[in-house]
Amino acid sequence: MATRSRIGFEFSDGSILSAYHHWDGYPEWLGRILNTHYYDKSKAFELISGGDMSSCWTQSRWDDSSDGSYGPEYYSQRGEDCPPRLDKNIGEYLCQGEEYAYVFRNGEWVCYNMNQFDDSKLPEIVEIPSAALAV
Repeated sequence: MATRSRIGFEFSDGSILSAYHHWDGYPEWLGRILNTHYYDKSKAFELISGGDMSSCWTQSRWDDSSDGSYGPEYYSQRGEDCPPRLDKNIGEYLCQGEEYAYVFRNGEWVCYNMNQFDDSKLPEIVEIPSAALAV
């Protein structure tokens, strides 16, 4: 079962460029992967610029051409047209239905638990565990 998430890059005007991320979107995995491997502005922007993805850190490739290196598995690699989306502000960005939303803001990743399965709660910022992952 997927833990759906959205990964966003916030510009100085408050707009957010983002990509859908299908697998393991919880902070204990995706949050730590983002902090470990996509920790600066250029790496974060490059990741999101590729568009929607199955996973941002995997050895799998749609066409079985993996060389053993880790990286994103974009839907565009299997022929789908899934470019990044641009939202005008954080409110628009957080209204999309994923379970978690990440924003690269002021040089760091911020994670929102969207409380997707609890209609009585609004999105809330949650901590990303600080320990790096081995992979």
